[in-house]
Amino acid sequence: MKKKTTILILLFSLPLILAAQFNQPQIRSHIKILASDSLQGRGTGTEGERMAASYVESQFKKLKLRPMGTNGSFYQEFPFRGGAHGEGEPGTARNVIAFLDNKAPYTIIIGAHYDHLGLGMQGGSLDANPKDKIHNGADDNASGTAGALELARYLATNRKKEKHNFLFILFSGEEMGLLGSKYFTEHPTYDLAKVNFMINMDMIGRLNPETKTVVVNGTGTSPVWEPLLQSLATEQLKIKTDSSGIGPSDHTSFYLKNIPVLHFFTGSHGDYHKPSDDWDKINYEGAVAVLNLIRQVIEALDAQPKLQFLKTKSNAMAVRSPFKVTLGVMPSYSSSEPGLKVDGVTEGRPAQKAGIQAGDLIIQLGPYEIKDVQSYMEALGKFEKGQKAEVKVKRGGEVISLTVEF
Repeated sequence: MKKKTTILILLFSLPLILAAQFNQPQIRSHIKILASDSLQGRGTGTEGERMAASYVESQFKKLKLRPMGTNGSFYQEFPFRGGAHGEGEPGTARNVIAFLDNKAPYTIIIGAHYDHLGLGMQGGSLDANPKDKIHNGADDNASGTAGALELARYLATNRKKEKHNFLFILFSGEEMGLLGSKYFTEHPTYDLAKVNFMINMDMIGRLNPETKTVVVNGTGTSPVWEPLLQSLATEQLKIKTDSSGIGPSDHTSFYLKNIPVLHFFTGSHGDYHKPSDDWDKINYEGAVAVLNLIRQVIEALDAQPKLQFLKTKSNAMAVRSPFKVTLGVMPSYSSSEPGLKVDGVTEGRPAQKAGIQAGDLIIQLGPYEIKDVQSYMEALGKFEKGQKAEVKVKRGGEVISLTVEF
């Protein structure tokens, strides 16, 4: 009898188990479409950006979500100026916004940015000669956009009705300085006083299969975040947290409006801001793991009161030292080793010329000991163009001294 009962429980619970699964092939399909050459890198205000926005809109329509842009549409247009430093021609970009109404008093915002670097002429590319090269941005940030779309599908079709509403926002202009999210928070199409918290996904597509670590920023913006996330960490998905509510992505705009935020990020890599960031390099199983973590966060807080907001200190990811030089490395934000772990090296920059390699751990720059990203940035601010400095790196079990010229 006990065996039969167990089988019946499993059979009846199977639809719920299946409903909780995220659709990996659909995530792959979203990313392949958004990161295809036909969208020309989704540069802010370009035809490729408009094509991507239209695709996002079509997915929201399939789910029968309510338009929450302006004038009854899914779009919120905003002005911007082109060029690497805003010195170019004026243009118009658009956020894509949809609402899942569960008749609840409070709402959770789920966001990501869908724009990228276009043909490498708007600035930000780490390619040695970026002009006229398509920067497809599969991880940055087609992965986050696909994650937002898949969470929208899950929440809209889930048999269990949550005790929150959900506002899904796909921002443009992030790569040019968080333009879309800044515009939304200054011109909200939904009452921000009714927002409980904001979840941001920026680059969730390259979970390292060895470290299995996802970085979650913003954990100091509410007292619930740290204990909750630590309780959800597993050997299959480790969680590294950072307390700051300010960082180089769209959650910052909401933190500055006193809204608790979390930013999910699987780490930088050698393809970051290069034409080589393509769909076939995405860890799709890892993306599903991140979405399941976000689902667990939402479910754990669904019946809880509105979160308390806390102010936080800034961190190294957000604060730029007034340095006049660059080394040309991509730091790892998921490494826990003392020093600066190098995830990528830009061709033709001082680090590459000096012989620094991806995987190296920078432990000293000139006379300055490097303990983390912040001490690295502080040290970098001490140097002038044309100066030389000794760099000590750990490579394997060996400490190597190299000479860098800025």
